[in-house]
Amino acid sequence: MSTAPTAVTRARPRSGSDYAALLAEVRQAGLLDRRPVYYTAKTAASAALLVAAWVLFALLGESWWQLAIAAGLAVAFAQFGFLTHDAGHRQIFRSRRANHLIGVITGNLAIGLAFGWWVDKHHRHHAHPNQEGLDPDIGGDNLAYTGSQVRARRRLGRFIARHQGALFFPMLLLLAVDLRVSSGKALARPGYRRRVPETLLFALHIAAYLTVVLLVLSPLQALAFVAVHQGLLGLYLGSVFAPNHKGMPILSRDDDSDFLRRQVLTARNVHGGRLTDLLLGGLNYQIEHHLFPSMPRPSLRRAQPLVRAYCESHNLPYAQTSLLDSYRQALRHLRTVGRGNEPVTETPG
Repeated sequence: MSTAPTAVTRARPRSGSDYAALLAEVRQAGLLDRRPVYYTAKTAASAALLVAAWVLFALLGESWWQLAIAAGLAVAFAQFGFLTHDAGHRQIFRSRRANHLIGVITGNLAIGLAFGWWVDKHHRHHAHPNQEGLDPDIGGDNLAYTGSQVRARRRLGRFIARHQGALFFPMLLLLAVDLRVSSGKALARPGYRRRVPETLLFALHIAAYLTVVLLVLSPLQALAFVAVHQGLLGLYLGSVFAPNHKGMPILSRDDDSDFLRRQVLTARNVHGGRLTDLLLGGLNYQIEHHLFPSMPRPSLRRAQPLVRAYCESHNLPYAQTSLLDSYRQALRHLRTVGRGNEPVTETPG
């Protein structure tokens, strides 16, 4: 591995034919074909896990052992979150309407996430990954990703930025709550598409969740249960997202790199086996996912060697590392930026 500045990546000549050739290979290999059997089994397994956790919750009753159930529910909610993600990218069905239906059921109803709001935000990220001023995921609201974002902050914000490397994982404990607050704010805005059904499903989730918890547990136990469940859910989701782009090059707003290079250079893969695929929801193949967002999750593993070989043949750095090393790179980037220094990224030498 070697180090290279993550400052603005220089503009590169457009070469749309490079991506077109790769797309043709992927399509010919059948990697963009829908996988109905996989998603039927995955949805059934995720639903079974969620139902089992709530049944155990009801059977256990008023007990501090419910905190263990809260941890299990965090995993179940995250698995539904991965299905929501796949529906948002139309990986499950070809029909936009069918994917939307699955998305609002797994998102709004099952885990309390405004599907339409999240899809819009996530698609903007995919269109401009790590591009300053255009990627909402590096907007600097919570973490600072560039020196200019640090300098724009005032006292408390600068203190948080200065220590954001150490605070990163503790801050993730608030991620699930932040997603729900952001969902509620989005649904309250006039002009939100499909506002009524999404709001009803979102409100039903919140009401049912709080009602069940308060009916079964004492007030103190209920508070602890919600804190553990929501905290671990945020930690889990944030730990899955962290390796994907943090510590990879930040592109300037006027960068005009072609699609292939923009997606490959700003993403990082995490290598591992089937367990890694399961725990990370397939997002460990971040490069392949960004190049082919509608590719069904189980096809990403098969696409990986093809994409890597193609990148090597075009002298494109292909970033892939272990999960722990991806955290090390991400945290180092956050610490470096927070201290006002020029960030560096590690790319294959």
